[in-house]
Amino acid sequence: MGSKLKNVGLISLGMIAGVAASMQFDAIAQKNATAPLPLEELRQLTDVFGLIKSDYVEPVEDKKLLTEAISGMVASLDPHSAYLDKKAYKELREGTMGKFVGLGIEVGMEDGYVKVISPIEDSPAYRAGIKAGDLITRLDATPVKGLTLDEAVKKMRGEPNTKITLTIARKDEDKPIILSITRQEIRVQSVKSKVVEPGYAWLRVTQFQEPTVDDMAKKILAIYAQEPNLKGLVLDLRNDPGGVLPGAIGVSATFLPKDAVVVTTNGQLPSSKSSFLAKREFYASNPLNDPLSRLPDAIKKVPLVVLINSGSASASEIVAGALQDYKRATIMGTQSFGKGSVQSVISLPPDKLTAVKLTTARYYTPNGRSIQARGIVPDIMVDEYADGDGLNGLRLREADLTKHLTNDKDKDAKEVKASTVDEKEEERLIAQEKKRKPLEFGSKDDFQLAQALNHLKGQPVQVSKVKPEIRDESSKDDKPVKDIRKDNKAPPEKIEKK
Repeated sequence: MGSKLKNVGLISLGMIAGVAASMQFDAIAQKNATAPLPLEELRQLTDVFGLIKSDYVEPVEDKKLLTEAISGMVASLDPHSAYLDKKAYKELREGTMGKFVGLGIEVGMEDGYVKVISPIEDSPAYRAGIKAGDLITRLDATPVKGLTLDEAVKKMRGEPNTKITLTIARKDEDKPIILSITRQEIRVQSVKSKVVEPGYAWLRVTQFQEPTVDDMAKKILAIYAQEPNLKGLVLDLRNDPGGVLPGAIGVSATFLPKDAVVVTTNGQLPSSKSSFLAKREFYASNPLNDPLSRLPDAIKKVPLVVLINSGSASASEIVAGALQDYKRATIMGTQSFGKGSVQSVISLPPDKLTAVKLTTARYYTPNGRSIQARGIVPDIMVDEYADGDGLNGLRLREADLTKHLTNDKDKDAKEVKASTVDEKEEERLIAQEKKRKPLEFGSKDDFQLAQALNHLKGQPVQVSKVKPEIRDESSKDDKPVKDIRKDNKAPPEKIEKK
């Protein structure tokens, strides 16, 4: 197969392949290692350090060598662990708050170039005339070809009121377009909503940030103010790369019974062996205020469809998995990304301005399913378009990432990987996609949304002709989930015993 397409990524977070972590910002102090230190290996490390200092062709600063050593050590673990320098740590914290300094474009990678998926409304990029489908070929004097998506994103980020020049290739334009854009602080609204027709509404979560639960509660109240007799709701998690864990718990708690288990985690630390419930203390940013308490009781029973696709990852999969296990919603769309790990962001002494983003646990759905490298299989498979799933089948997934964690719940399970279509089929799909106008989720041209509404109304749904790449038989577990809610314990006892 040719080059695979990378998942959509937001410049707000700048994560490779657009997969934001199900993050917890860890406030615990650094612990001394209890295991004995590997003295021989550490001696070898100091020998190499000394060799570079004495024999390398030019002098190298100690700080650079040590920082790169730390970065390489952490990055060698899995695709989601990373060392965060001062700038990266600051940007990560700002991103979880729904704000960042940059241009305001949602981007992906195609044929080695940065492809604009969508400009954020009223952002510098939007005002400069950047359009969905534009290919960014140069950033100032630097060619984009050869850069990773993460590297390109870092170049587009920067300080407020600084300029960057973009060279853009646009379909139907003979010459490159050169735009000089001034970076500004961008505030991303993570929740969108509208009443799509009498009795039916659409609620979209684009990513899970700290304000997400509060924002979602406001949107739901606005929906009920406009449509008091709501007959059905579509929760749209397509291309949602994830985000902070409390956001996922709060969104799930909106529709689940009080105190229901939303997700469990398991790792080496005792604190990682946890159950997260649909309770205020697990999702509310203000412990004295529960944003969900103002919602009408009807939201717990309104017929619900959740839309997912191969770009739905991490926190999105937590929500979809919980609602699927409790049979609270019908999951519709295509198989999700398959990121079933939790990252803790741990600040480092002495100044705590740098940090390590470390994978500290796997997470499990209420019925004990691990979706790591597998994803959530929809109850009803529906393609993105009436004539097929577009480029979704070519996207990278968790199982395609180097050094990804395996699925520990089913050692023999086949992991989900991007479709291995031949080059001719890939070229056909790409050519077909270029002829389409960019899909706007929630619009009248949104085929999957139309099928979700059909399902809510009891009308026929056009299902995909392509079967999911892996059937998750554990989702057919006959054990009633209500037993889990009753005792408020982590469903799979094995998690606690590992």
